Amino acid sequence: MPVLLPSTDRDQDSRVGAPEWHQAAKATSRKAHLLTDRCGKEAVTMWQPKDSVLDPNVAHHLGRAAYMEPWRFRVEMLKGGGTVEKPPPGEGVTLWKGKMKPPAWYARLPLPMHRDARAQQTAEVVHAHARGARLTAARLGRAQHQINGQLRLLLRQREATDRRLSEVRKGLLINEQSVKLRGYRPKCEKIPDKADSMLVWEREELKSMKRKMEKDMERSEALLKALASCRDTLDFYCQERLQAVGLMNQPLDKVLEQAGRHSWVDITRPPTPRTQGLKTPPPDPVGAYTPACAKALFEAKRLLMESKDILAELAKNEVDIQNQQQEISDRVCNSLAQKMRETLELKERMTMTLGLMRGTIHRCMKFNQEMYVTRGLIKGPLLKRDLEAREKLNRPLVRMYQRHVGTQLPEATRLAQGTDLLTRHNLQMEKNLKELRTTHDNLAWSLNCKKIGHDVDYDVVRLRLRQLHPHVCYEQAKRLINDWDPRTPPPCSRTNTSSK
Repeated sequence: MPVLLPSTDRDQDSRVGAPEWHQAAKATSRKAHLLTDRCGKEAVTMWQPKDSVLDPNVAHHLGRAAYMEPWRFRVEMLKGGGTVEKPPPGEGVTLWKGKMKPPAWYARLPLPMHRDARAQQTAEVVHAHARGARLTAARLGRAQHQINGQLRLLLRQREATDRRLSEVRKGLLINEQSVKLRGYRPKCEKIPDKADSMLVWEREELKSMKRKMEKDMERSEALLKALASCRDTLDFYCQERLQAVGLMNQPLDKVLEQAGRHSWVDITRPPTPRTQGLKTPPPDPVGAYTPACAKALFEAKRLLMESKDILAELAKNEVDIQNQQQEISDRVCNSLAQKMRETLELKERMTMTLGLMRGTIHRCMKFNQEMYVTRGLIKGPLLKRDLEAREKLNRPLVRMYQRHVGTQLPEATRLAQGTDLLTRHNLQMEKNLKELRTTHDNLAWSLNCKKIGHDVDYDVVRLRLRQLHPHVCYEQAKRLINDWDPRTPPPCSRTNTSSK
């Protein structure tokens, strides 16, 4: 049987060994004990999770019981009065036989499959980066598609605005043609009227519309350059991201469907009900969604919103200017038509006056001729041999009564007075006839001027209606502009105007 050694804790007086020798032995033993505990703990530390270290101030069995208490099943009461045991929530393997569920165990040492785990982790990182790159490429590609669509809309609107600007410039040419063509009118018809004022007003309005359309063209050109630059930037970033997913066979539209939207620019769109939308990841300088991509997408979104407003404004301006130009042209044509109607009224009145004057001239000429015949009859024949006895003043009766002063006969005096009266009346008729003929000629010339003015105004209206037709382009309208002075029109121009 074992021999019990006597206790070393004795009185100092009963000890044989020196105190230093006893203390050295105890220190060596304590050091060996501490080293043993430390090495034992360090040996199993790599196999234990971090939260499994027991409190050194608590007994081992009590600490272990407190540590394993959360692992045990929970007893819950049912509504019917029974009980049911359920494992605690959380990750881990449920031990139904032992009624325990230890938490998930995470080893802190590299296991034998550490290389495979790290390779798998690396593959997951690579796949995550590829998925992020594919997702970013899908966003960039869809943003580029929307920018391309906006570019096409802007190009079509620019074509419409350019056509409207060409129509405005053609309107200025037509206004210039109208002013020059009205220069063919005679001088008496060039008195400034409301039609001239309307042409001046039309020119100023067309110049204002031209400046407005040119500003719209400049704005659209600047927006077009910005959209093209943004598209090129998006295409560069998209191609750069697609280099990482060149061998992946999942289409980009599928990625967008998984993200729950059909556009990465329209962020306000609600997600598709079938799939759960993915949130936009924060920009990462070393990730797939870099700040440069975020800036490009933000710029694309801003340009899309801005281009929508500008396109709406351009379309509105184009329609307003079209209506305004049509209204101005109609007002000018109406003023010219009103001037033509007034000219026709004056022509009819002058034609009636001319006819009445012509009849008056004919009657005056007839009366004047009759007065000349009467004067000739009163004055008598020119030759003495044609005189009859009753026409001579040396008749016996006349000679007898003519001797005495108180018996002066009035025949000679009355004949002289009648002849002088007829002579003065004929002279006055000649003067009146001359004045009537002069007035008749002036009236006929004025009537001809009115006819030319009416024809010129008609030609102006006809020219405006023909040139304003959409099939007449700007170049065709420009061919009719020639450098000539309206005060000295070409010789054949009046003939051509009259023939029209």
